[in-house]
Amino acid sequence: MTQEMLIRLFVAVIFHSSFAQGFNIILAGGTGKIGSTLSSALVNDGHDVTILCRNAFLAAAPARVSGDFGWIGRQFLEKHPRVKLRDWDGGDLLDIVGQDFLGWQEDTLAKADVVVNLVGGFTRQREMAAERIVRESLRVNPTAFQITVGPRDDELQMISPGAYTTKVARLKQCEDLVSVNCANFECLRIEANRVDDACDRIKNVIYSRLK
Repeated sequence: MTQEMLIRLFVAVIFHSSFAQGFNIILAGGTGKIGSTLSSALVNDGHDVTILCRNAFLAAAPARVSGDFGWIGRQFLEKHPRVKLRDWDGGDLLDIVGQDFLGWQEDTLAKADVVVNLVGGFTRQREMAAERIVRESLRVNPTAFQITVGPRDDELQMISPGAYTTKVARLKQCEDLVSVNCANFECLRIEANRVDDACDRIKNVIYSRLK
């Protein structure tokens, strides 16, 4: 067996061992429908998922008590013990609502194999969150695979027609933050109303890039 063949065999063994143990996957803004569906599918495949949310206490409440901070529910977390919630600042240090947001970068990003940005909305908050994720990832874990997710431009016009040009530019700015600064990235445009298909696309990208 040649040295090149030995190296390939070693890499293959390391990969399969890593996959068998599962990846550490971070979902920013993962308390929505896509985030909950994706996190369920990922932990069922043997991976660990941490959802960054603005208020983990409210997101884990038995019943939804606020429409502002996302909600995944206690029952979901009990069913999926490998899904964890973690407060973060969401990029806006002037609008912090979680009580335990300090150190989220070291707790989550530093250990991540994959970071998926699912932060929704089309306000300035989306750009701030994207910038925060990229900046802190570069500081503590620059090799993590970064995925940013947004709707297609034509779908955006249907689901949120107001200030369309500004929103398209904002989505592009979030993608540029990743593509310009990160060595390992993917920018996905999905059909937000086709949740299962969107989750399959995200999973396929993760598995194909980390094989």
